[in-house]
Amino acid sequence: MKRSIQKIAVLGSGIMGSRIACHFANIGVNVLLLDIVPKELSDEEKKKGLNLDSPEVKNRIVNTALQATLKANPSPIYKKSFTSRIRTGNFTDNMKDIASCDWILEAVVENLDIKKSVFTEVEKFRKPGTLVTSNTSGIPIHLMDEGRSEDFQKHFCGTHFFNPPRYLRLLEIIPTPKTDPAVVEFLMNYGDLFLGKSTVLCKDTPAFIANRIGVFSIMSLFHLVEKMGLTIDDIDKLTGPVLGRPKSATFRTCDVVGLDTLVKVALDVLARCPNDESKDTFKLPAFVQKLVDNKWFGDKTNQGFYKKVKGEKGKSEILTLDLKTFEYKAKGKSRFPTLDQTKSIDNLKDRIKVLFAGTDVAGEFYRSSFAELFRYITYRIPEIADDIQQIDEAVCAGFGWEIGPFAIWDLLGIQNVISVMEQKQMAPAPWVYEMLKKGVSSFYEYKNGQQEFYDLQKGSRKSKSGGSQIILLDACREKTVWKNAGCSLIDIGDSVLNLEFHTKMNTIGGEVIEGMSKAIDIAEKDFAGLVIGSEGQNFSAGANLAMIFMFATDQEFDEIDMAIRAFQNMNMRVRYSGIPVVVAPHALTLGGGCEMSLHADRVVASAETYIGLVEFGVGLIPGGGGSKEMTLRASDAYGDGNIDEQVLREYYLTIAMAKVSTSGHEAYDLKILRAGRDEVVINPKRVITDAKRAVLEIAADGYSKPIPRKDIKVLGRSGMCMFYAGANAMMSGNFISPHDQLISQKLATVMCGGDLSAPTLVSEQYLLDLEREAFLSLCGERKTLERIQSILTSGKPLRN
Repeated sequence: MKRSIQKIAVLGSGIMGSRIACHFANIGVNVLLLDIVPKELSDEEKKKGLNLDSPEVKNRIVNTALQATLKANPSPIYKKSFTSRIRTGNFTDNMKDIASCDWILEAVVENLDIKKSVFTEVEKFRKPGTLVTSNTSGIPIHLMDEGRSEDFQKHFCGTHFFNPPRYLRLLEIIPTPKTDPAVVEFLMNYGDLFLGKSTVLCKDTPAFIANRIGVFSIMSLFHLVEKMGLTIDDIDKLTGPVLGRPKSATFRTCDVVGLDTLVKVALDVLARCPNDESKDTFKLPAFVQKLVDNKWFGDKTNQGFYKKVKGEKGKSEILTLDLKTFEYKAKGKSRFPTLDQTKSIDNLKDRIKVLFAGTDVAGEFYRSSFAELFRYITYRIPEIADDIQQIDEAVCAGFGWEIGPFAIWDLLGIQNVISVMEQKQMAPAPWVYEMLKKGVSSFYEYKNGQQEFYDLQKGSRKSKSGGSQIILLDACREKTVWKNAGCSLIDIGDSVLNLEFHTKMNTIGGEVIEGMSKAIDIAEKDFAGLVIGSEGQNFSAGANLAMIFMFATDQEFDEIDMAIRAFQNMNMRVRYSGIPVVVAPHALTLGGGCEMSLHADRVVASAETYIGLVEFGVGLIPGGGGSKEMTLRASDAYGDGNIDEQVLREYYLTIAMAKVSTSGHEAYDLKILRAGRDEVVINPKRVITDAKRAVLEIAADGYSKPIPRKDIKVLGRSGMCMFYAGANAMMSGNFISPHDQLISQKLATVMCGGDLSAPTLVSEQYLLDLEREAFLSLCGERKTLERIQSILTSGKPLRN
């Protein structure tokens, strides 16, 4: 049966239901979101003279829930306009409408009886062959379809999304013994290709895969806190970004998710898994039980492991719970020599090796926590998963780990870790020793451009199903064509190269500029085209501000001029090379990273791309061709008519307000992505693969080197007057500072073509020269240097 999803019904509009509805709207699916009708009127409804049969009343629960979700930060929706794809209703009046849906997804309260009653209603109206799934996080899937028709059972399974569905990429697929294998295959592929998920096939076991492992890891840390005498601040320092995990680390994550939710999972595993060799780990430590008794569940109760309070001067302050006194106190500063050793190590894999080898309390903590975790995961195969890859992918996608537990074990050395585990009476399952006896010394291996993993059932390695469809740069490194300290040029097959950055936060400096030039030289000579993309956390945080600050402080303006010329020339080379160049941005793509994208033949962006020209934030204007390019695009938007000042103003404000898109789709509204030319890819793992496909498409269509533009319409003096007047008014009203006024005027000068007496046509190079002149003059401003220094001191990327 050929199956497509044009319309989905989401039953239940709570936090998960509404957010799942938003994510389906994100990908272009029409959504019917339903919930129960209220049993009584609200005070406001009584004042309006409404009754329980009023449509406004009947849909109050679902509409209120959806509106609350849409106000969430970060947003669950790619663009506000996408909400038009969601239609709301109620179970009483609109359950019949599910007959027109291709997929019915249940997301009501976690109660088996309630879910079964909903499915009884669903069975009355669904058309045969329609998918029916449950978003349960722990109720046994096989219990839900009891008493249902054969067709219902064939098309039913669990689909466990993680919250928030837009951002956490895991989708666990949990079939029952009666689920049609074709349905499972469809959902696995649909989740990957259309929803952008890491789809993981799970067994119908307590907590499935990610929560079983993730909650075990958290519970294990709870017990280690007591055993080692560590504090909440210590643990969150040790288990956050330094380890390749989210900033919320352990205890803050518990507060966000809700300690009651975590405890519910832990106690459920404890009750339903009597043969789990580590079941005692799921027992609640005394301090956790006390939090539960106090109903201190975290953010939902305004206090948990942390508490937000107002200080003496009315400023918000985060206090930390002292587990010994159970009083909140100021956040402590945790210092460990091992962590100090890793401050200069940007590469996560290298950093983890140092952490594991630490000789202080931190090192002992890592060895103890890893030993318990590694032992646990070896005994979960084949109970909850058939292979190691499923466990790693579930934990990474569900809990935001950059590297999965088996992959961490690999990089530390299997035998080396086993020695530590045995010393701690934490020996792994027998199959690990059997694997080593067969001469297999790692869980993973890159081979022929793919990642292979050890298969317990076969006793040898195998590739992930569908893995050949996705390009993994790590698997292609043996085909590195050229590299320097800042980037690598890799042959990714079919005569296409990929240039990958690996500077700190992928900032653009001399090494990257050299790499860009070299990559295009090599590609023009021997290859069909070039992709610029990476698998790091971010595409690029922009230009190397530290270098600019150093030169400006020393008043080495000739050096800045050379650097900016080189950057401009690099981006113009991207635009005017002899081969197609496709840029593949994802996550943070700021400043110089955005300018590079603006000059590509095509941009293939991840849906989670936060892109913008943010230079105003440090007292500068885009100097790598960004100001020029937005002027050029404004000129093209005029068409054959006269210059439209409102159009020019729109492009101007994108820079002047340092606007950053909250998604790849929103970048179209900022005129950074071009409709009909650039693309947005839902699954971040597929961005480089799709960028390669774009290169080959452009090449096959007969690519020819573009000609530099000399027909850019600019307003000249009249346009400058308009923008100057606006900046003066903003300054007079105290909305901007005198320095902001100066930057605004400099940008206006560039985008209007300078002090020209009348509108005219100018060249790209003319605008680049104006842009560089304005950039250099701003580098000499004291306020600019102060802003740059502030950004560098904070260690955070510049954003609007």
